[in-house]
Amino acid sequence: MSVRPEIVLVGGGGHCHSVLDVIEQENRFKIKGIIDNNLPVNYNVLNYKIIGGDDDIVDLAKDQVYFLITVGQIKSYSVRLKLAKLLQKHECKIASVVSPRAYVSQHAKIGRGTVVMHNAFVNANVEIGDYCIINTNAGIEHDSIIGDFCHVSTGAIVNGDCEVGDGCFFGSNSTISNGKIVKTNSIIGAGSFHK
Repeated sequence: MSVRPEIVLVGGGGHCHSVLDVIEQENRFKIKGIIDNNLPVNYNVLNYKIIGGDDDIVDLAKDQVYFLITVGQIKSYSVRLKLAKLLQKHECKIASVVSPRAYVSQHAKIGRGTVVMHNAFVNANVEIGDYCIINTNAGIEHDSIIGDFCHVSTGAIVNGDCEVGDGCFFGSNSTISNGKIVKTNSIIGAGSFHK
């Protein structure tokens, strides 16, 4: 049996809880712990410990662990961007995580630092950028391109042949019609339909 690489999660809030469950089910990484500047060391997050804060990244990177940003993204991706730059500065190894309960076509591309949550659907010839969240029950249809630092929330649908710029946020149960261009940093409201 091969040894699973270790992973450190960056951020211990609600999104981290959901990602922990995905990582456990995927069973590709061993969770070393969580870093969070706002929680005390040894604080328990779903039976995993806070092992430090952002200042500990440089030492953890020397251990050749993987990192995954588990700070959520509601509308603004500024915190996730700041953390990604910090990880890149220290030449950290960045993980991508895909739930075994998601469907990702073998003809799709998933960027580094991206998480695809339970029951998400990523169809053929889709390209998803770096540091994205494709949340529970979200759907990305054929031939769509999703930029970096995008969050496609729970139940949101991006239909075929769409092109989505960096930093976009799709609220829960929003729908984008076929062939649309979504400009960088756009916010698509929950439950909305864009044709």
